[in-house]
Amino acid sequence: MPGYRRFDKIYSTKSTSDLACSVENAYSATPYRRRHLSLISTVNAALGAVFYGIVRNKARMDFDIFEYGLDQNMKSGESKMRTVKQLFSLLAAAIGASLCASAVWSQSGTSIYEGDWPEYHGNELAQRYSPLDQINADNVSSLELAWQFSTVNFGPTTDFNNPSTPIEIDGILYANIGSTRNVVALEATSGQVLWMWRPQEGDRFDEAPRKGAGRGVAFWSDGQSNRVIDVTPGYRLVSLDAETGIPDPNFGENGIVDLFVGLRNADDPRFPYPDIGLSAAPFVMNDVIVVGAAHRVGMRPRSKANVKGDIRGFDARTGELLWTFRTIPERGELGFESWLDGGIEFTGNAGVWAPLSGDPELGLVYLPVESATGDRYGGDRPGDNLFSDSIVALDIKTGERRWHYQLTHHDIWDWDIPGASVLADLPNGRKILMSVTKQAWVYTFDRETGEPIWPIVEEPVPVGDVPGEWYSPTQPIPTRPAPFDRQGFTEADIIDWTSELRALALESIDGFRLAPSVYSPPSLADSPDGTRGVLHMPSATGGANWEGAAIDPETGILYVPSRTQLNVMALEKDENSDIGMSAAFGARTPRIQGLEIVKPPYGRITAIDMNSGDHLWMIANADTPDRIANHPLLEGVDVGRTGVPTRAGVFVTKSLLFVAEGTGGPGASPIFRAIDKTTGEILAEIELPNNQSGLPFTYEHDGKQYISMFVSGGGQPAELVAYALP
Repeated sequence: MPGYRRFDKIYSTKSTSDLACSVENAYSATPYRRRHLSLISTVNAALGAVFYGIVRNKARMDFDIFEYGLDQNMKSGESKMRTVKQLFSLLAAAIGASLCASAVWSQSGTSIYEGDWPEYHGNELAQRYSPLDQINADNVSSLELAWQFSTVNFGPTTDFNNPSTPIEIDGILYANIGSTRNVVALEATSGQVLWMWRPQEGDRFDEAPRKGAGRGVAFWSDGQSNRVIDVTPGYRLVSLDAETGIPDPNFGENGIVDLFVGLRNADDPRFPYPDIGLSAAPFVMNDVIVVGAAHRVGMRPRSKANVKGDIRGFDARTGELLWTFRTIPERGELGFESWLDGGIEFTGNAGVWAPLSGDPELGLVYLPVESATGDRYGGDRPGDNLFSDSIVALDIKTGERRWHYQLTHHDIWDWDIPGASVLADLPNGRKILMSVTKQAWVYTFDRETGEPIWPIVEEPVPVGDVPGEWYSPTQPIPTRPAPFDRQGFTEADIIDWTSELRALALESIDGFRLAPSVYSPPSLADSPDGTRGVLHMPSATGGANWEGAAIDPETGILYVPSRTQLNVMALEKDENSDIGMSAAFGARTPRIQGLEIVKPPYGRITAIDMNSGDHLWMIANADTPDRIANHPLLEGVDVGRTGVPTRAGVFVTKSLLFVAEGTGGPGASPIFRAIDKTTGEILAEIELPNNQSGLPFTYEHDGKQYISMFVSGGGQPAELVAYALP
């Protein structure tokens, strides 16, 4: 059974006279309470907050009204009346604070207290934005390390790469750590451990397709009960008491819901454990928990048949299953007709491994769906394959589909939709949804209706010659904004720093096909024409990815991190699988003595005005790494600022854009930068203890703003670090 350990308990020292403020702070100044409370529910929540606050404060040595007020003061009528007046004074204060808090909810679109970071991407809208500005252009260069927390000894093996982004609520951080994905609560001003919960899953963990720390947890509250929500490596949904870390006995079975229950295509006798799990944080909105589905990387799938990646909604209080949305439809359902020749019966995947986002006012959650089984081959699943590679808007209460848009028909490139849809209300009042993709496009929609903001045109695309493959003749191409990274690969993209290097690079691509389009299809590793695959860009590991993008809701400017990466697409028959073709072993992207053969930048940050669709500026995401600057073939050559092909993390505040170089590519440095968000000018650089691995975020507590992130790399245990002004 999963285990619980309490490390410490922090006791408050608030006086009796401070209790009204305590109730306000515990209710109106924290994001525990969800949006749009009616007057009745607000009053009920306020009543609950008062009496829950009294009991809780008694337990925490804050206020001894039961011990003193009711046991001793009640001896006289005067004392009794004084105590009752105290209670009603507290109740009035709480109701007033609650009503104010409700107004703040509806106006802010984030949290009641905007200094918190209560969601994976900051808020349900996935904006990665904070209105904090204590850290600004005038003082950002003075940032100092406030504390650091090591993940060493938090699992059976060392956590060398932690991609988690903690959430912060009312001075407490909640995060995933360790190879077994433990959940910890940390004091936000010191990193001190308050509690830890550890899953113990045995063989189920050993066989899990998505091990490791994961990318984060979620939070739910009804105003009285506060819960941390997590999905374990073994694909169990867990609800933990936010104050103690103890599983909620009223949720599922002793705090746990088994997500294996109800899966489709999960009973293959060849595989004792279903190929399904989740690394992303679960998503919580309007009292519903939405859980995605992820599988093993599908370049060489073990079978053409796999578990179907259904998306499910659960009651946040009880864990009861509310609805299931079938991303691969059944007969009679919309989308079934987009599958041909029976492939729909056995094909799986089409889950959502990316983070989610939603609009609480519309009551819609937005699914960025991945491809169906076979990242590079779809001959066993002919047809467009709805709802793979689609944005799907669901009613979060019922799971009913409101609208969808397929971004890639019949995916054979691994063009999964990798990040949460970014939602914003533009200054002109338009409610939009932005999906940044591996292909380096921003698909932009009215998030209520699904109508494209700018035309998306079905254009003819190349078809291939792989035996048995089915090709879509067209793909949907956005007309605005322009791509935020390079698309396609031709000889014009090859480095030309020196004539010698260019000649070597041209020689290295001999024998490969070139992909002038992002939809140029894969080819055989031993094609009859003598070629050994297709070189394409930005590739499945290029463009945007799970780190998503950030938007300034005050200006409508979107900031997109991306990487330019050349890759080879080559197919061969895998004798250990019944799928028609798999990605070829041994297919290597050409390099020249360790140098990329394409022109830089290799990673970039692009600012796009989403009011007009115009690009404002673009900068390389990093300096030139030593492996390029000091390369013997480049002696005496000014190569400029090349950037690095990494997963850079970004967030934006009222005053600045913050960017870390990230991990995932050669040459990354442990540097965190503050950037002028209107010009792209670098204002400050802060050296980190290691490379950023989890996305950076910010929060404020006790009047001080912090910037925090997980850092990993170099064979060192991952650490969570926090920076603040002196």
